[in-house]
Amino acid sequence: MLKFLRKSLQTGLVTTQYPRLPDLPPENFLGAPVINFEKISIERLKEAEKVCPTGAIAVETDGTRSKASLSYASCIFCGRCAEAVPEAITMSQEFELATFFKARLITSAEYVDGKLTGVHLPKREASIEELGERVRDEIFKTLGRSLHIRHVDAGSCNGCELEIAALQNPIFDLERFGMHFVASPRHADMLLVTGPVTRNLEIALQKTYEATPDPKVVVAVGACGCSGGIFGESYASRGGVDKIVPVDIYIPGCPPRPQALLHGLLLAMGRLSIH
Repeated sequence: MLKFLRKSLQTGLVTTQYPRLPDLPPENFLGAPVINFEKISIERLKEAEKVCPTGAIAVETDGTRSKASLSYASCIFCGRCAEAVPEAITMSQEFELATFFKARLITSAEYVDGKLTGVHLPKREASIEELGERVRDEIFKTLGRSLHIRHVDAGSCNGCELEIAALQNPIFDLERFGMHFVASPRHADMLLVTGPVTRNLEIALQKTYEATPDPKVVVAVGACGCSGGIFGESYASRGGVDKIVPVDIYIPGCPPRPQALLHGLLLAMGRLSIH
């Protein structure tokens, strides 16, 4: 016991200061890809489209008009597009991508006769610093108690589960925000859903949603939860969570890092107050 106490005093505080302070990912961290549409032609975009394993990059051509789009809901941040078109596509370290609306995860551009005519960038949500300051007030004002989260694995590869588990360690310490994981949906305020919804778990997800009392929030985690990800829709998979139950927050990534999950959960706190 004394050795444990001595070690704790020597180690000191290990809990991250995020979101109160910005987080800097590791040097080789692959965040959201960024397309510089002013430097890329439709032909080169089609090359990026071919190497994208999830169809996150799409190019549609109708006569002289073309539209190119990048969906972060489907993107797994693998970097293959940046390798194929390095002069115009780069991998950023951006991970704060959680949003209320799936449409905000899409960036697109329009071309006429091969010339760029317009770029549409996704709208950003409220700043993480603002969210961090108000999170406690939102939880207790809306619920009058701690926020209870029920995790639902609808067919995940368990990559997202590893990051969710990290939220509960001393480094990220989710409970400092008054958030707790519970074993029953009947005790939950939020469903944290991972994986593409497999057909074998479709009914289980529906029943879990119905068993969760109102007001409730559903958070789709990872590319699979947002869109079906690498698995898409098939004989075994229904695709994204919103194909089965309403989704309030989308957290893209493959898997999203713990800070990205925390960003989405903080957004969800604000979402509760408008139900």
